This record gives sequence, C-alpha cells and structure tokens, in this order.
Amino acid sequence: MRLYVEEDNKTMKIVNYILNRLKERSTWSGGATLLALAGINLDPDQFAAIGSAVIGIIGAVEIFRREKK
Repeated sequence: MRLYVEEDNKTMKIVNYILNRLKERSTWSGGATLLALAGINLDPDQFAAIGSAVIGIIGAVEIFRREKK
C-alpha cells in the first residue's frame, strides 16, 4: 500500500512540474520556435488562440485536481 502512495506522489510531482512549465511564457516561445523549425507556421492570432485554449484546460485541471495533504 505504501508503494502505491509513493508512486502516486511521484506522478503528482511530474504533473505539477509540467503544469507549472506550461504557465510560463518562455515555454510557449520555445514551443513556437520548435514548430517553426519543423516547418509549421502559425499566425500570431492562431498561436494566441491555442495558448488560451491550453491555459483554459490547465485551469479546468486545477479545479478538479486534489491538493496534497
């Protein structure tokens, strides 16, 4: 039982790390740069819309996520 709690704690740490990085502007700038290198060009308005959608999803996840005790 204790092993399950430890694994769940590791998973939550990873999820928290990813969610915190997705909230940073530098992450989005780096993502746009990688997309441009891959040959995918987006208009600034499209990129802003995608960013807003992802931030909305993060907000929804934060609403339903349990906090650590």
